[in-house]
Amino acid sequence: MDITQLRTFALVADLGSLSKASGQLRIAQPALSRQIRMLEDDLGVQLFERHGRGMRLTEHGAAALEHARHILGELDDMRVAVGGPEAGIVGSVSVGLSPTISNALSVPLVAAFRAAHPAVRVRIVTSYTGYLLDGLFRGDIDVAIFYSARATTVLRTEPILSERLFLIGPVDADLSPHRPVAFKDIAGLPLLLPSRSHDLRAVVDDCARQAGIELDVVVEVDGYGSLKELVGAGYGYTIMPATAFEREQTAGDFRLAPLTEPTPVRQLSLCYPRDRRVSRAALFAGEVMKEKMIGLVREGTWNGTLLAG
Repeated sequence: MDITQLRTFALVADLGSLSKASGQLRIAQPALSRQIRMLEDDLGVQLFERHGRGMRLTEHGAAALEHARHILGELDDMRVAVGGPEAGIVGSVSVGLSPTISNALSVPLVAAFRAAHPAVRVRIVTSYTGYLLDGLFRGDIDVAIFYSARATTVLRTEPILSERLFLIGPVDADLSPHRPVAFKDIAGLPLLLPSRSHDLRAVVDDCARQAGIELDVVVEVDGYGSLKELVGAGYGYTIMPATAFEREQTAGDFRLAPLTEPTPVRQLSLCYPRDRRVSRAALFAGEVMKEKMIGLVREGTWNGTLLAG
């Protein structure tokens, strides 16, 4: 077993494909396959299941990956300790983002890594809270920012801001950001919302109960892009943070209005795993995203209330 084998193993696990890893490293696929096979022989277990669409970690592989990442992270720390504080970060980092904030944070995050630590391979996973939580628990995601993080002993959670949800409709909707809509008044509107497995839906359903109304959910949409398309095509209204539709609203493609009585609010948090070592790359990613969000709120671009300094 050597460091090259561990790095190859971690990269193939991240990409889920030997051919993608070969292209990224510019090393022939048979050579990478041989490294994986030698590591499997050394450990005496099968690390991957091979299938037509790529490679998937076995149970043994998932356990080995956690140790491999720890070893590689310790090596990165040793380089910094020997090379001094000016030594750059290397390796990889997987960052989880909720769909409604990905468009605001992805570019600044990648730009920060390219400027300060270009050797780091950044992977951005955009999905809903449940998937991101599962990724953090399993070790597939190193740091995440999402809404309404559940209290748990295996996550280190730092609340960043709370954010109002708005009623959002197509361009011809009679909505204005200066004219609030009482929650009870949306009872007759056709709504397009995520399914009940998502935290946003829980917030909306709770507000409906407080307002004493039944919601007319005509379509449940778990794909953020599809939800935007359906609202824009005039098939109904949705309830989302204003940030999620900022570009389209500026272009005049949608209309929105604040909701009141009650006001739906979600908390946005920065989350790291508590039960394993957090890499320097993950810590850097978290600080970059936190600072960007705080800056956007302070300059008035992000409609939210700060919970962190």
